[in-house]
Amino acid sequence: MKGKTLFKSLAALCLLVLGLYAPEGFSAAGGQSISLGGVSATLGGTGSKEEMALALKILLGLTVLSLAPALLVSMTSFVRIIIVLSMLRTALGMQETPPNTVLISLALFLTLFTMTPVLDQMNARSFGPFMSGKLSAERAFEEGMKPMREFMVRQTREQDFSLMVQLSKKPMPETVDGISNTQLIPAFMLSELRSAFQIGFVVFLPFLLIDLVVSSILMSLGMMMVPPATIALPIKILMFILIDGWNLVIRSLIGTFQ
Repeated sequence: MKGKTLFKSLAALCLLVLGLYAPEGFSAAGGQSISLGGVSATLGGTGSKEEMALALKILLGLTVLSLAPALLVSMTSFVRIIIVLSMLRTALGMQETPPNTVLISLALFLTLFTMTPVLDQMNARSFGPFMSGKLSAERAFEEGMKPMREFMVRQTREQDFSLMVQLSKKPMPETVDGISNTQLIPAFMLSELRSAFQIGFVVFLPFLLIDLVVSSILMSLGMMMVPPATIALPIKILMFILIDGWNLVIRSLIGTFQ
C-alpha cells in the first residue's frame, strides 16, 4: 500500500506541475483525431474533457515522463543532496568512488524521503480527487501546486526572491502568493545551490586539515617526492569510517529540510 501511495504521489508531481489537461480545441462537439508517428487517437462523443480518450492520456503521460528529470532537479531537494554528496566524494580525494550511479541513486531515494510529505499532500488534495472525477484538471493543477510552492518558499531566501522579481522587471508582489512559478522556481534553485555550497564547505574542512597535517609531516621528514595524497587518502577514509561519516552527513543533510 505504501508503494502504491508513493507511486501516486510521484505521478501527481509529474502530472499536476505541468497542468495536464485537454487543449481547448478538443472540447468541441463531434469527433476529433490526432496523429502522431503513425498512431492515431480519436476523441468521440461530445468531445468533453471528462471523455478524453485513453490513447490521448497515454500520449500526454509519456510526454510528461520525458520532462520528469527536469522537474526533479528544479522543484525538489535533489539539487542540494547531489551537490553535497559530490563535494563529499571530492573532499575524500576519490574521483570515481563511489560511482556516479551510486550517488545519483542515493540522492534520488533521499529526495523521495524528504519530499514524501509534500507528495502525499499533492496526492490527497489534487491527484486523487482528479482521478476520481471530483476536481477539474485546472482546479487539480492549482491544488497540486500549493504544497509544492509551500515547500519551495520555505527553502528559498528572500534575497533570491527579490533578484528574480527584479530581473523579470515586474513590480514586487505584496505577498509570496503573488510570485509566479517562473520566478519562484529559479529563486528556489539559487537558494538550493547556496545551501549546498555552505554544507559542502563545512564537509571539506576536516579533510583539508588532514591534507595540511600530512603535507607538513612529509616536508619535515624531507620526503618531498612522496605525493601527500597517497598518505592522506587512507587516513581520511579511516577517519570517515571511525566517525560513521555517512550516517553523520546524511543525518545533517536531511535535517536542513525540516
